Amino acid sequence: MDQQSSAMAVIDGVAVPACFPAAPVLIGSEVYRHSIYGRRHPLSIARVSATLDLIAALGWHDPAGYIDSPLASADALARFHTPEYIAAIMDAEATGQVAPEVRDRFNIGRNGNPVFPEIFRRPATAAGASILAAQMLAGVAGGTVYSPAGGTHHGRADQASGFCYFNDPVLAILTLRDAGIGPILYVDLDAHHGDGVEAAFAADEQVLTVSIHEEGRWPGTGKRGERAGGAARNLPVPVDFNDSELAFLIAEAVLPLARRWRPAALVLQTGVDALADDPQSKLTLSNGAIWAAVRDLLPSAPRRLVVGGGGYNPWAVARAWTGIWGVIAGHAPPSGPLPPAAEAVLRDLTWNHSRGRNPPDHWFTTLADAPRPGPIRPAIEDLAAEVLA
Repeated sequence: MDQQSSAMAVIDGVAVPACFPAAPVLIGSEVYRHSIYGRRHPLSIARVSATLDLIAALGWHDPAGYIDSPLASADALARFHTPEYIAAIMDAEATGQVAPEVRDRFNIGRNGNPVFPEIFRRPATAAGASILAAQMLAGVAGGTVYSPAGGTHHGRADQASGFCYFNDPVLAILTLRDAGIGPILYVDLDAHHGDGVEAAFAADEQVLTVSIHEEGRWPGTGKRGERAGGAARNLPVPVDFNDSELAFLIAEAVLPLARRWRPAALVLQTGVDALADDPQSKLTLSNGAIWAAVRDLLPSAPRRLVVGGGGYNPWAVARAWTGIWGVIAGHAPPSGPLPPAAEAVLRDLTWNHSRGRNPPDHWFTTLADAPRPGPIRPAIEDLAAEVLA
């Protein structure tokens, strides 16, 4: 795709907005609106659909810069995942069940990775978005694509893991590498270690993975000092990790690494389960701290793919991911109460969790959390020094 062309390009049958790469592109899909992993599953909440609705309600949606995500083909998924595993996922969707030997071999139907009606279509759509985004970015000198449905960083080549069936960040990075793009910087802000991405590129000298995650939390990898043979930097942070500490690690650890690495592309995973309002971590960030991290990291590379990740409070996720699009697209968050249409989107959400039975009013009426600054503890300072050593 010619960067200077004003005509609509087509990649694998998908029309790329004419505004790209001069303006960022948002990729979404309606598949997420009525798809849940199961009533009691942590992902039985509206996330991508709520984010897209809130973006639209704020007047931040430009149809000319939006792409309906394609479904990744089995062949495209096989760039990383094994054909046998892909076939097992497809068969699970077709039949609604898995045999015991399939369950045990591929970790499908157990350990938080249930069989559900869209078990293939939903993750294959997220993977299709990230693959398409990487193809778009590979054809230009610079640009930004945002796919909040992405960020499924635990998936392995032949196993589901941590609610992740296909690893879309890996597929995106492989697509960039296949096009000769490198070096590539992967930064993971999720409360859980980006183990699947780190493992996939442990032998690739052109990919550096950096993960900021809660120390000791599942999957238990990404310990301090672990570097995957030099291809990774891990920053496991203590509980009560605050806004000031995230800003410190970005400024004093991640950005210096980026300056050394001089990446041709950045893949940024923005899981928001490190927010204080999320039930799946003991970290205490505000969404403003994550927005600031995104704003600071985007200039690290000319090609930028921003994906979602974890996040298990629907109000917190929708507000945080909407704000990330605001950062990318240059929209300032409302300084006061949300407009009625945006508030209505948030009041329409439900959450089968104790905190969802009596949610605080600011989850409905504001986009930005109250800041959560705090002291920068010696353990955080030590982490920054260690990853740069």
